[in-house]
Amino acid sequence: MADEHPPFSAPTLLVIIILALLSSAFAEIIFEERFEDGWQSRWVKSDWKKIEGKAGSFKHTAGKWSGDPDDKGIQTTTDARHFAISAKIPEFSNKNRTLVLQYSIRFEQDIECGGGYIKLLSGFVNQKKFSGDTPYSLMFGPDICGTQKKKLHVILSYQGQNYHIKKDLQCETDKLTHFYTFVLRPDASYSVLIDGRERDSGSMYTDWDILPPRKIKVAKAKKPADWDDREYLDDPNDIKPEGYDSIPPEIPDPKAKQPHDWDEEEDGTWKPPKIPNPAYKGPWKRKKIKNPNYKGKWKIPWIDNPEFEDDPDLYVLKPIKYVGIEVWQVKAGSVYDNILICDDLDYAKKVVEEVFSNREIEKEAFEEAEKVRKVKEEQEAERAREEGERRKRERGHDRRDRHRRRHYDYMDDYHDEL
Repeated sequence: MADEHPPFSAPTLLVIIILALLSSAFAEIIFEERFEDGWQSRWVKSDWKKIEGKAGSFKHTAGKWSGDPDDKGIQTTTDARHFAISAKIPEFSNKNRTLVLQYSIRFEQDIECGGGYIKLLSGFVNQKKFSGDTPYSLMFGPDICGTQKKKLHVILSYQGQNYHIKKDLQCETDKLTHFYTFVLRPDASYSVLIDGRERDSGSMYTDWDILPPRKIKVAKAKKPADWDDREYLDDPNDIKPEGYDSIPPEIPDPKAKQPHDWDEEEDGTWKPPKIPNPAYKGPWKRKKIKNPNYKGKWKIPWIDNPEFEDDPDLYVLKPIKYVGIEVWQVKAGSVYDNILICDDLDYAKKVVEEVFSNREIEKEAFEEAEKVRKVKEEQEAERAREEGERRKRERGHDRRDRHRRRHYDYMDDYHDEL
């Protein structure tokens, strides 16, 4: 009978529970915004582009379709506008700790061309003048333009210069709510999650051109003359069977019969059709054997890069003081919500699970809104068609009236001449 003792002894289990509680206790939520009542007191709308009449505004709404009509975010309004809004947060540094930035966005519009990203800002920021030129420490989120550009930005600032991630990360483009999560760890590793699932991961050392690479290939390296990269060789002991080359590829079909109406005088001598010869194995080739001198595929060797100088604080951003949304959109209608800055990825995932508990309701609301939209489009198309037909008939009447007037004018002139 199998041993039925628990996998951990009581003291070990107690230690695990205590460590879990301590880990939870030390986790810190630096900033969380669900855009409930009173959110305006925490956010400052920028006056950027206001004088030019190109400043867009946000409205507090759950949007056209939502899993919970009481769960509101802020939505971009008015097409072809710049949107800039920010909130001051408790200053923090990510030195020696994990940074988690997460938020949700829903593109209710056919976005065509526009951003849906978010920024973390350092230093002093005049929030009334927050703009696209304001320096930032991290920019993260979707940027869509046409059918080709569906990019997920991850831009990090290092010593005053912005560096784009080298990977081609893709964002979601449908009209449902999606969560975007960026995790940066003290070992300079990172993860990108969409809807709580890891989409990509890597290291700042390799996926941004911030520092020179640790290793470089030997520039003038050549494969040694005695390097044998043939994994298999022809077996020298393999001998072609006697008569192998005399085996024909095709043979007469033994089941074929001469047609009863075949006339040799008219049709000639009957020959059965040919079929593939099962005994024919193709051109003879020696069997392959393992090469005892095989050294593997030769690769250019790597060496330490003399220009590389490590920075153990590569992952450390300047102390963060603000979170901001600054985007341009040709068509407005994006709903931002559930902004979270913390050091606990497990908590961030719980937020996603909580919001997505109403995911099916949101999908149903979207599908219903799509049905209404399509019916409206069909009605508008029908009205446009009828209007076109009406104008066509009117143009026809006008032409006939003009012909009549010309005829009468001609007759009047004719009678006058008489």
